[in-house]
Amino acid sequence: MKELFDNQLAAIAAGDLDALMAQYHDEATLVRLDVVAEGKAAIRELMAAYFTREPKLAELKNVQYAGDVVLYNAGMTIGGADFNTFGTFVVRDGKIWRQTAIALPA
Repeated sequence: MKELFDNQLAAIAAGDLDALMAQYHDEATLVRLDVVAEGKAAIRELMAAYFTREPKLAELKNVQYAGDVVLYNAGMTIGGADFNTFGTFVVRDGKIWRQTAIALPA
Protein backbone atom coordinates (compact mmCIF):
# COMPACT_ATOMS: atom_id res chain seq x y z
CA MET A 1 0.00 0.00 0.00
CA LYS A 2 2.76 2.43 0.90
CA GLU A 3 4.51 1.75 -2.41
CA LEU A 4 1.30 2.45 -4.33
CA PHE A 5 0.82 5.75 -2.50
CA ASP A 6 4.48 6.71 -2.96
CA ASN A 7 4.22 5.92 -6.69
CA GLN A 8 1.12 8.13 -6.91
CA LEU A 9 3.00 11.05 -5.34
CA ALA A 10 6.02 10.48 -7.60
CA ALA A 11 3.86 10.43 -10.75
CA ILE A 12 2.18 13.68 -9.72
CA ALA A 13 5.53 15.30 -8.90
CA ALA A 14 6.90 14.27 -12.31
CA GLY A 15 3.74 15.29 -14.17
CA ASP A 16 3.76 11.77 -15.65
CA LEU A 17 0.19 11.00 -16.71
CA ASP A 18 1.04 7.51 -18.00
CA ALA A 19 2.73 6.53 -14.72
CA LEU A 20 -0.22 7.94 -12.81
CA MET A 21 -2.75 6.02 -14.88
CA ALA A 22 -0.79 2.78 -14.39
CA GLN A 23 -1.84 3.05 -10.73
CA TYR A 24 -5.56 2.70 -11.53
CA HIS A 25 -7.63 -0.46 -11.78
CA ASP A 26 -9.47 -0.95 -15.09
CA GLU A 27 -12.79 -0.49 -13.22
CA ALA A 28 -11.66 2.54 -11.19
CA THR A 29 -13.91 5.39 -10.08
CA LEU A 30 -12.69 8.76 -8.79
CA VAL A 31 -15.14 10.86 -6.77
CA ARG A 32 -14.70 14.57 -6.09
CA LEU A 33 -17.30 17.03 -4.84
CA ASP A 34 -17.63 18.53 -8.33
CA VAL A 35 -17.34 15.42 -10.54
CA VAL A 36 -17.42 11.63 -10.65
CA ALA A 37 -15.07 10.01 -13.17
CA GLU A 38 -15.92 6.38 -13.92
CA GLY A 39 -13.40 4.26 -15.79
CA LYS A 40 -9.80 4.87 -16.76
CA ALA A 41 -10.63 7.02 -19.80
CA ALA A 42 -12.66 9.47 -17.71
CA ILE A 43 -10.02 9.50 -14.97
CA ARG A 44 -7.27 10.13 -17.55
CA GLU A 45 -9.21 13.12 -18.91
CA LEU A 46 -9.71 14.51 -15.39
CA MET A 47 -6.06 13.99 -14.44
CA ALA A 48 -4.80 15.52 -17.70
CA ALA A 49 -6.75 18.68 -16.83
CA TYR A 50 -5.41 18.51 -13.24
CA PHE A 51 -1.81 18.35 -14.52
CA THR A 52 -2.33 21.59 -16.50
CA ARG A 53 -2.72 23.26 -13.07
CA GLU A 54 0.80 22.07 -12.10
CA PRO A 55 0.01 20.39 -8.75
CA LYS A 56 2.87 20.32 -6.25
CA LEU A 57 2.99 18.55 -2.91
CA ALA A 58 3.93 21.07 -0.22
CA GLU A 59 3.49 18.84 2.83
CA LEU A 60 2.24 15.33 3.48
CA LYS A 61 0.43 15.99 6.75
CA ASN A 62 -0.82 12.50 7.49
CA VAL A 63 -1.36 9.14 5.85
CA GLN A 64 -2.97 6.01 7.26
CA TYR A 65 -2.97 2.51 5.81
CA ALA A 66 -5.66 0.04 6.87
CA GLY A 67 -6.15 -3.16 4.93
CA ASP A 68 -7.12 -2.11 1.40
CA VAL A 69 -7.65 1.59 2.31
CA VAL A 70 -5.30 4.58 2.25
CA LEU A 71 -6.44 7.84 3.88
CA TYR A 72 -4.35 10.98 3.41
CA ASN A 73 -4.18 14.68 4.19
CA ALA A 74 -1.72 16.86 2.28
CA GLY A 75 -0.92 20.49 1.65
CA MET A 76 -0.80 21.11 -2.11
CA THR A 77 -0.18 24.04 -4.41
CA ILE A 78 -2.52 23.77 -7.40
CA GLY A 79 -2.65 26.44 -10.07
CA GLY A 80 -0.50 28.66 -7.84
CA ALA A 81 -2.95 28.53 -4.91
CA ASP A 82 -2.54 26.64 -1.63
CA PHE A 83 -4.99 23.86 -0.75
CA ASN A 84 -5.53 21.46 2.11
CA THR A 85 -6.37 18.14 0.43
CA PHE A 86 -7.97 14.98 1.78
CA GLY A 87 -8.62 11.70 0.07
CA THR A 88 -8.90 7.96 0.14
CA PHE A 89 -7.86 5.09 -2.06
CA VAL A 90 -9.53 1.70 -1.93
CA VAL A 91 -7.22 -0.84 -3.53
CA ARG A 92 -8.18 -3.92 -5.52
CA ASP A 93 -5.68 -6.22 -7.23
CA GLY A 94 -2.85 -3.86 -6.22
CA LYS A 95 -4.35 -0.85 -8.01
CA ILE A 96 -6.57 2.09 -7.09
CA TRP A 97 -10.15 0.89 -7.51
CA ARG A 98 -11.99 3.73 -5.73
CA GLN A 99 -10.63 7.18 -4.93
CA THR A 100 -12.10 10.21 -3.22
CA ALA A 101 -10.44 13.62 -3.32
CA ILE A 102 -11.29 16.95 -1.71
CA ALA A 103 -9.24 20.16 -2.05
CA LEU A 104 -10.14 23.05 0.28
CA PRO A 105 -8.50 26.47 0.04
CA ALA A 106 -5.80 26.75 2.71
